[in-house]
Amino acid sequence: MDAAETAVPQNLVFVDLETTGGNSAYDRITEVGLVRVQNGELVEEWSSLVNPERPIPAYIEAFTGISNEMVAAAPRFAEIAALVRDKLRGAVFAAHSARFDYSFLRSEFRRLDMPFCAKVLCTVKLSRRLFPSFARHNLDAVIERHGLGCDARHRALGDARVLHEFWRKLRLEVAGEVLDATLKSLLEGPKLPDHLPAGLADELPEGPGVYRFYGEERALLYVGRSNSLRARMLAQLAGRWSGGVRAVDWLQTAGELGARLRETDWIRRQRPLHNRQAPGNSQPFTMRPAESTGGIELIAIGELSPAELQRCFGVFHSEKDARKALLDIARAQHLCLKVLGCEQGEGSCFALQMGKCKGACTGKEPLALHELRVKLALSSLKLKSWPFPGRIALRECDAWQGAGDAASLSADLHVLDHWAYLGTARSEDELSALAAQESHGRFDPDVYRILVRHFSKHPNLDWRPVSPVPVCS
Repeated sequence: MDAAETAVPQNLVFVDLETTGGNSAYDRITEVGLVRVQNGELVEEWSSLVNPERPIPAYIEAFTGISNEMVAAAPRFAEIAALVRDKLRGAVFAAHSARFDYSFLRSEFRRLDMPFCAKVLCTVKLSRRLFPSFARHNLDAVIERHGLGCDARHRALGDARVLHEFWRKLRLEVAGEVLDATLKSLLEGPKLPDHLPAGLADELPEGPGVYRFYGEERALLYVGRSNSLRARMLAQLAGRWSGGVRAVDWLQTAGELGARLRETDWIRRQRPLHNRQAPGNSQPFTMRPAESTGGIELIAIGELSPAELQRCFGVFHSEKDARKALLDIARAQHLCLKVLGCEQGEGSCFALQMGKCKGACTGKEPLALHELRVKLALSSLKLKSWPFPGRIALRECDAWQGAGDAASLSADLHVLDHWAYLGTARSEDELSALAAQESHGRFDPDVYRILVRHFSKHPNLDWRPVSPVPVCS
């Protein structure tokens, strides 16, 4: 194949970064490693520690070996930004889980109002495309599978050198037309609507999070979430939302739980035009057995204490939803609507006349037996008791990367109190601010369902108590 027609880049920089965590919106770079290749020849290797201007978490230090003492005298990114940009200029940006490294550099340049963009080649995606029979494509798996050497794993220059060696192996061992076709598909940029910024696709991260689409005059159209922000947002912007969106923003999260909680919070507070949601004046309802009548009360959850909620069944967006659920259960189990309190008037219930009630309204079925059947019918809806002593911070690690790098060790701290979501912290200062909130927050049916599902799937939770600041009388 003619060199002018090939998709194989002749000018690449293999990049690896070490960072204080996995979220480019919060965390900072601690080390940069670059290996530049032109026309198949190594032309430069360069690396530098970077002072991140914030503490390196202990678990990150243990993972990378880069300590606060090591970076104390290192240059800040602002001091090397022009040099780094010059070394990347005109080259394809190649990295393992490339959007992670690319998004961090873009964030650092953006803080300095320095424009930067490049074609991006992800060697994780390249490995997956070329070797689909293998399940794992993190850097350790690539090293083992291809017999690569690495004298400084989890250090920026050491890992960048591994990527260069991997590239050399591919050039020698993969058929030219196969490699060319694979690279062409990976390097082709996505098509975005003309009215969105040209560099938007470069900004979008690969990991989990929430996003917002805005229309004319900054009207909020839609709130969504995904375990892969970039893939979901690009697909929607090329499809359903191709014509109406004028601006977007997003927030990376450590994992799926954080994305679900934030999505629910944004929808409830910001009320986007095209998300399904409860009417603005509605409040969640539940079912509670009446004290003496054998009936079922429909009661607003906001009127109940956490202790009272433990006697209740089901969480519904409105009284109408709760009533419909109760009627559906009653009809399915041949329960008496009159005893339940769903019918008024003298005599038997209408269902008895249709042969769909066992006669509790006339004494044919003992009320004690009917009450037992009601409890059995509702048992699957019984509200869970709060399984913690009080307000907690639930730690969610960033597990999306799967590349074996320090990014996978980042974490969010979700502050929760009796099925209420108060917010998410990424520092002790943010955690203290959330701990200082006086109210427990509004009981949200969606938050309850999200947490119950998460707790059932993850029995070994990583949490710590958070004591609310006492309210002075």
